[in-house]
Amino acid sequence: QVQLMESGGGLVQAGGSLRLSCTASGFAFDDYPMGWFRQAPGKEREGVSCTSWSGARTYYADSVKDRFIISRSNAENTLYLQMNRLKPEDTAMYYCAAVSTYADCSIASVRNNLWGQGTQVTVSS
Repeated sequence: QVQLMESGGGLVQAGGSLRLSCTASGFAFDDYPMGWFRQAPGKEREGVSCTSWSGARTYYADSVKDRFIISRSNAENTLYLQMNRLKPEDTAMYYCAAVSTYADCSIASVRNNLWGQGTQVTVSS
């Protein structure tokens, strides 16, 4: 059974940090580019950051560039998102997904419309 499970969210003050994890099972994780997406209340889901199958190539949305770092451990089937200098506008539910290519970090690139349950990130001002 293909499954993605996000964790690591929480409540943090502006300027703080969080590290999200996404554990994958049921498919060849190291064959696929992966990405992080987020959805704030009343807004569409958007791509935050994506990485190639090896982790060597990355993409960041302008809103998180220089603050977030995406990485992966293929040995552990896990995708990470280190979030630093968090802002209230980063508040959202965060999801991981496999994508067709790291360079297209959009909803349209998500494979099989497969999502985990998400992890909530709330940043207080």
